[in-house]
Amino acid sequence: MKKEPGQERILPHPQSVRVVPRSGIKAIAYQVVIALSGVAAVFAAPDIRDKTLVAWVTPANLTQRGGSVLTIEKTGGVFDAIVFGEITPAKWMPGSDGFRRTKREQEDFPIETADTNALVQIAIVYQGKQITLYRNGSQRASYTAEGSERFGSDSKVLMGLRHIDSGPNDRFFVGSIDDARIYGVALDAAQIAALKPNQPSDPPPLAWWDFEDGRVADRMKAFPTSTLFGDARVAGGKLHFDKPGAFLLASKITAEAGPASMGLGDPNSSARALREKLLSDPYRAGYHFVTPEGSCMPFDPNGALYWKGRYHLFYIFQDQRGHNWGHVSSTDLFHWRHHPTGLVSGMFSGNCFLNKEGRPTICYHQVNQGNAMAVALDDELNEWKKLDSNPITPKTQPGDPHHDKYRSWDPYGWLEGDTYYAIFGGERPGIAKANSLAGEWKYVGDLMANAVPGASINEDVSCADFFKLGDRRMLLCISHRLGCRYYLGDWKGEQFHPTFHEKMSWVDNSFFAPESLLDDKGRRIMWAWIFDGPGFKARADYGWSGTMSLPRVLALGPDGSLRMNPPQEIEQLRYHGQKQTGLTIADGTELALEGMGGNSLELELEMRAPEAREFGIKVCCSPGGEEQTPVFYDAVERKLKVDTTKSSLTEGAKSVEAGPFTLPADEPLRLRVFVDKSVVEVFANGRQAVMRRIYPSRPDSIGVKLFSRGGPAEVRTVQSWEMAPSNPY
Repeated sequence: MKKEPGQERILPHPQSVRVVPRSGIKAIAYQVVIALSGVAAVFAAPDIRDKTLVAWVTPANLTQRGGSVLTIEKTGGVFDAIVFGEITPAKWMPGSDGFRRTKREQEDFPIETADTNALVQIAIVYQGKQITLYRNGSQRASYTAEGSERFGSDSKVLMGLRHIDSGPNDRFFVGSIDDARIYGVALDAAQIAALKPNQPSDPPPLAWWDFEDGRVADRMKAFPTSTLFGDARVAGGKLHFDKPGAFLLASKITAEAGPASMGLGDPNSSARALREKLLSDPYRAGYHFVTPEGSCMPFDPNGALYWKGRYHLFYIFQDQRGHNWGHVSSTDLFHWRHHPTGLVSGMFSGNCFLNKEGRPTICYHQVNQGNAMAVALDDELNEWKKLDSNPITPKTQPGDPHHDKYRSWDPYGWLEGDTYYAIFGGERPGIAKANSLAGEWKYVGDLMANAVPGASINEDVSCADFFKLGDRRMLLCISHRLGCRYYLGDWKGEQFHPTFHEKMSWVDNSFFAPESLLDDKGRRIMWAWIFDGPGFKARADYGWSGTMSLPRVLALGPDGSLRMNPPQEIEQLRYHGQKQTGLTIADGTELALEGMGGNSLELELEMRAPEAREFGIKVCCSPGGEEQTPVFYDAVERKLKVDTTKSSLTEGAKSVEAGPFTLPADEPLRLRVFVDKSVVEVFANGRQAVMRRIYPSRPDSIGVKLFSRGGPAEVRTVQSWEMAPSNPY
């Protein structure tokens, strides 16, 4: 049959190879990755931890920059690779996402001098955090990276292209590859020196491409499907990349799954595959707002504003343009509509306020520039104009008392009377002001007039949010060390005079980067980014990361202390309600609540236990108690606690989060407990709130139990509702 121009050639399944036309290379490659990650028929291989990448190659020239001869990449853009000339011309290097495992100082790295006919062996060994580079069997560089990565069943292999989300320039290798291998162990120097192209080895490789007899497929079948893009071709026992744009992608989709399941050139198939993958994650929250796709690190909520009948919320995400602000809006705080992305390239933390003309204005940190301003051009808040006068960082000279004193970092801007003010975050934050957005901006001095117990005056103030709350001012912020926290005080003399400080995250800093708005009902509503775990990586390994807390309504109580409650709008998600009353729990016992349970629910209860040492409720319990997450009041320590030491038999933090909370003897404990797959968020008597991430491994870890220790407990009422997901997927 005659092949039409541009038609792709599908080789027989035993070869498991596809050739894709040259047009739309980047878009097609991206669609492939999304589709592969969502297909059910995936090769199951053990996690690759220690590893060795080896390739015998011939560069077409020594001036090319940034291409890879062998990359292993997982979802989220995390990769390790043999890269040529990305940082230093003509030098081989271990490439990685964001250079996280790459040594930037490369004086000891080998300069390639081989001519265009020479075959060069390049090997990189990854053993824990130790990374060693070999050329032709000789060790040429070795260093210790900050961390290491594991690569699981979602991994892909690339040759030619450095990684899927590479920028448009300097990303392709031009030349040929005679043999490429991945070993699932760290080979030693003698083993590397003994390797020969196109010959077996001991130990055998995990994956191996020798390109003999026109073969493109992985001989070991670890990555059963290989796809050639652009002008990539196999001839003479080698893979050839004659010019930029050509590359090979190998994946773990099985040949039996068929070409249709790869979604090549079909954005609809890619979108469905992504949606199905995310929906299949048992830990993806359903009614806590989550990123629609990708790994967002950071995932700060930003620019929150109630505007013309809708709640608008921005959030940081990353792509080849750098840090950008995603944008969603809602009329009910839970069902969010995504907007076009109008704020791109270098957008870091900031807030939104109304300027003198009543237009939404954001004060934000522009990466590589400093703190800056942008003004909305439309009422949908889709189009913005970054000010030509940016940055707003005041200009100082030596001798000025403010010279080099403050960082241009994590700002918060607002209009006070007829004057614009901006907090410049960081250690010992400053205040700047101007009569117009375009400036001239000048420093006023230190933000903090004084220290308060529990926080040094030099403590990091980042992600600042500064607003009136009742008759006080509240500074809501983070310390990178402490996580989310707040001050209460007064604004006078162009300085903040704090009188009280408290944290909102205690055992670690996983409640982070707060942002708030004032709505038409006069409610101050905040969100925070909640980490997947004590570190940043837990969900990124599954192709996404980015979860926010429930919206919290903040207010001051009659005693002047902070009140925190979920908004009333959350009740619209309730269904299948259950209620029990008049229950008694004897000292040292548990009471299972029949008919109540699940991993997407709300629990509301009222308990009294005046003699008990600790009492409360356990959620996500397996029948035998192997997995459980107690939520309780510790009367001895006077704290509201969530204990995750037995929340999972596998992953997740093993710790006890504990927020200060005093329950008078005549006051019952009133808990509202929200379980949302991997999130447990608790509100106690409107005076304290605690959040934890959990990852139960057993499908039957859905039980609910009441308990009391040190005395009996009386439960006046306990109610439960299943919660309908509000995220689309």
